[in-house]
Amino acid sequence: MSSSELEVQKAADCQQEAKVPASVEITGSKQPEEDTNARTKAELDFAAAEQYKNQGNEMLKTKEFSKAIDMYTKAIELHPNSAIYYANRSLAHLRQESFGFALQDGVSAVKADPAYLKGYYRRAAAHMSLGKFKQALCDFEFVAKCRPNDKDAKLKFTECNKIVKMRAFERAIAVDKPEKTLSEMYSDMENITIEDDYKGPQLEDGKVTLKFMKELMEHYKAQKRLHRKFAYKILCEIDTYMRAQPSLVDITVPDEEKFTICGDIHGQFYDLMNIFEINGLPSEKNPYLFNGDFVDRGSFSVECIFTLFGFKLLYPNHFFLARGNHESINMNQMYGFTGEVTAKYTSAMADIFTQVFNWLPLCHCINQKILVMHGGLFSTEDVTLDHIRRIERNCQPPEEGLMCELLWSDPQQWMGLGQSKRGVGIQFGPDVTEKFCKDNNLDYIIRSHEVKDMGYEVAHNGKCITVFSAPNYCDTMGNMGAFITITGNNLKPNYKSFEAVPHPDVKPMAYANSLMNWLA
Repeated sequence: MSSSELEVQKAADCQQEAKVPASVEITGSKQPEEDTNARTKAELDFAAAEQYKNQGNEMLKTKEFSKAIDMYTKAIELHPNSAIYYANRSLAHLRQESFGFALQDGVSAVKADPAYLKGYYRRAAAHMSLGKFKQALCDFEFVAKCRPNDKDAKLKFTECNKIVKMRAFERAIAVDKPEKTLSEMYSDMENITIEDDYKGPQLEDGKVTLKFMKELMEHYKAQKRLHRKFAYKILCEIDTYMRAQPSLVDITVPDEEKFTICGDIHGQFYDLMNIFEINGLPSEKNPYLFNGDFVDRGSFSVECIFTLFGFKLLYPNHFFLARGNHESINMNQMYGFTGEVTAKYTSAMADIFTQVFNWLPLCHCINQKILVMHGGLFSTEDVTLDHIRRIERNCQPPEEGLMCELLWSDPQQWMGLGQSKRGVGIQFGPDVTEKFCKDNNLDYIIRSHEVKDMGYEVAHNGKCITVFSAPNYCDTMGNMGAFITITGNNLKPNYKSFEAVPHPDVKPMAYANSLMNWLA
């Protein structure tokens, strides 16, 4: 982060700072009586607010984003008309993926000072993160016009404009016609040549075997690629399988048998391998459920998704995959998966993944007592499991409704429903979870979607559990990962936290749209 990100506006703020002696402390220690009497309350509040802001800046640098938000909030309470405080808090919210709150602060920054251009950048970043590219383009255009000689401003506008035009072109060429299966689209794939120098794993009679999966994981650990012929074949097979699945999949775990639930993986392949090292490879005796967000951000998403798809084909009744909010085209184009697939294979394969992701189930119900979804619960009362079963899921996630909320919602500590910090979905309180579980005869729900320090969190009187399986998320967050195990006759959750393991020197977001890195 450049120091210019967090500096005070050079003119007006520097003049104000000159009026405030550096000796002012926010601890409340008394100044000499004559000094205190000489100051106005506004000056004292501003001095304290600046101290809070500076503390927030330091916490941003050390990636303590929640604490930084608290400091900026205290600064805003004392001095509510500073565009800088809102813009800095917006950045902290962006780092926490609270895009809705980041957008609110971006709007507040622009309102507080329409000449403070960082406010427009923050608002644009939030709009980009929410897939609202036209709104982001308006902000970039404004900054570019204000700074016609600023190459950086012009570059951001140009890149965002490309995205908007690309989206318009994609809509223009879309036609209404029966969707072909991937097998139909690639019926001639058997003719793809396998080069003589390819020494990697091969499907046996077109099928995934345990031998293939073990060789594939070692192949990936050595940073090698699966041949495109086998990659296409796996995609075709998984597409055919997922089309036949319901939106809500029922899972039966027999008495005494273990079952494992994992949260977000986010392209952290080497941490995925560590889960299998700790907990054992998937098998008919060691079943798994991975609860969405397999890709994006981490730069080994291709390796993760083909490993997960391979195990799904190998153990279709003992290995389960749910859709997350990042199994969508907007997220993939912004946060790296589309770029990674294009770099490692082709842009056509990236389009195929979009189609496959549309068919992933939305949630799973274990022994009729535990509902597992990626995001959370609903803004509508009296939602039943049958309502979820009837969701038509073959689409990009809508901006509202049951499917959207299953993928995007988050729990909150207080009762009732709240506005989403993400700008999509809702926040739901303990009473909402209690009622949903009672209405549907469930013991509790498990969801993912949020980084937690220990990799998991138990909330809502034990009825809402979060599990997140990407340790040291994006190589920056310092969190543990975790997974949950249960047994069929004892549905009490058992938690296993684990640390991140080393990975090759490829940074997270290496394949992401460059605008996301510029805006961060």
